[in-house]
Amino acid sequence: MKPGHLTRRFFGALSRRPPPESEREWAASVLGAPAYELWARMPNHDQRHSLGVAREVEAQLAGTPYEGDPRWLAAALLHDVGKLDSHLGVYGRVAATVSATVAGRDMADAWSERSGFTRRVGLYLRHPELGADRIRIVGGPEEAARWAAAHHTPDGWGPTGIPDVVVVALVTADDD
Repeated sequence: MKPGHLTRRFFGALSRRPPPESEREWAASVLGAPAYELWARMPNHDQRHSLGVAREVEAQLAGTPYEGDPRWLAAALLHDVGKLDSHLGVYGRVAATVSATVAGRDMADAWSERSGFTRRVGLYLRHPELGADRIRIVGGPEEAARWAAAHHTPDGWGPTGIPDVVVVALVTADDD
């Protein structure tokens, strides 16, 4: 992850301001009812981030054969939905990110088998796979589930079957 990106996300997360209603309505039109209900459970700062990612993906795909395809916008909107499982606030997420940097993300499975804060850190670090499961459970687009599962693993981007130009747009927009 890029330090500048993490710094912007941290300070943006301190605001409890919800996204504008027009943006929430746009997300609902892209996702459909069950996936939107899942997205709407995310904290305001995650909603704002995902809307920014989706709007940037929308702009990057303009003029390509993938323009206007709701699967790619849904992938952008739902990529971090697995963070819901950790129930971590801003400072807990900082601690989880630092823990992963120090001990390695490989500890996520072991930590998620523990209890208390350690478990929550493990679940936070496993948000890609947990998000994919959540998307599939509500019947969201399979492409969004595949992207959620792979978005932090460059070696996993190709096997998603998502076109390269869309992957580049998703990665660039998320700025991770």
